[in-house]
Amino acid sequence: MRERDDPEVIGRRVQRLRNQRGLTQRQLAEPAYTPAYISTLEAGRVRASDEALRHIADRLGVAFEELAVGRPAHLATDLRLRLTEAQRALADGRAEEAAAQYAVLRAEAEAHALEHEHAAALLGLGECALETGRLTTAREFFEQAEERLAGETLPVRVPALRGRAVAHYLAGELRYAVYLLETALDELNRGGLHDPDALLLLYASIIGPYMDMGAHARAAQAAEFALALAPQAGDPALIARMHRSVARTLLAEGRADEADASLAKAAELYRRLSLRTELANCHWMRGYVCAQNGELDRAEEELRQAHTMLSETRAALYRSQAAVELADVLHRRGKSGEAAELLEEVLGDFSSERGAVHAAGAHRLLGIIAEDARDTEAAEEHYVRALSLLERAGAAGDLADLCRLLGDLFRRTGRVEAALDAYRTGLGHRTAPGTTTLGPAPAQPPL
Repeated sequence: MRERDDPEVIGRRVQRLRNQRGLTQRQLAEPAYTPAYISTLEAGRVRASDEALRHIADRLGVAFEELAVGRPAHLATDLRLRLTEAQRALADGRAEEAAAQYAVLRAEAEAHALEHEHAAALLGLGECALETGRLTTAREFFEQAEERLAGETLPVRVPALRGRAVAHYLAGELRYAVYLLETALDELNRGGLHDPDALLLLYASIIGPYMDMGAHARAAQAAEFALALAPQAGDPALIARMHRSVARTLLAEGRADEADASLAKAAELYRRLSLRTELANCHWMRGYVCAQNGELDRAEEELRQAHTMLSETRAALYRSQAAVELADVLHRRGKSGEAAELLEEVLGDFSSERGAVHAAGAHRLLGIIAEDARDTEAAEEHYVRALSLLERAGAAGDLADLCRLLGDLFRRTGRVEAALDAYRTGLGHRTAPGTTTLGPAPAQPPL
């Protein structure tokens, strides 16, 4: 609880409450105090003891806390209940409605110096901003939440730190996102702060950046740790998110059936939790698994469902990312015209600071479609744009593949030296995936 208000403020509050209840100073004072004492207190000329304030609060029928700091009784409990309602709205895909609720809760918590509730509201606002693709705004909210929680232990600060890392990841800043997550993991494990929920949240969140950077071995190890921690975690939403992330590493190891089973577990948890955006992301990842496994008809079905669900929840950035995956499947099924239309439609949702990896994926696919149509100039333009985006993001595996495509294009058009340069660049990115951008691995949990 914050320090009590100064005597003048408390005096005015006592006088207002006494008048509202129609009590005289004598009635408020007796039997323990005198009317003169109440008069002096109301004038702000005496600092009442806790014992005196408890007596007066009892006579006025209010809580001691309300009299001492002006905080209504049970306010913190009420705010926590309303925070849960806002979280449910966000989980149901009503991000704008949830953001409005969080904004009101933030203002109330700040007015009454409720630091934990204030931080929770800031976290919610950050998640809403992530959901709607406002990455800079999301990062600012997460930073403010971290500032509010500066005096807390690292496990308490992890959700805010993880949110900030995800904002950087979605903006294409893969290396910095990994740095934030690995630093927190190292501090937790070396410091003996083995909080299962905090560790699971960090390990599940770092799998995506690792995969996009080509650090498949670290992604697989993070997935192994996440699976081992899952039985100890108390948050089913975290477990569901973990299953969805782990599926990526299982797929990279060629274990498609296990990846699909992991996603099925996540989908069931999200159905029970009514987390529509996460459920949509699950359909998205299942579609990706099916596509990599050659089941293109099922992949298209899953990705269309994900795209529809994400459109309904107004999760703009995630919707656009799913659209790129859907377009790839459509192209592979001979529906290149529809794929190109979809890609052109969503490219405006991306930028070098927002969804850079998927923006590069869109340009890469448009380049392939242009090559199929024998439009070499357009294909080269798309490949070069994709290359620029991926170099900024540090997505090593995708860079190597793109350099191969660009080199093949140069070779077919007779530009042998340019082709050799592209191939050399690609080989440089393919050498020891991840080791050129990542330092020593973080300390491991005691599993």
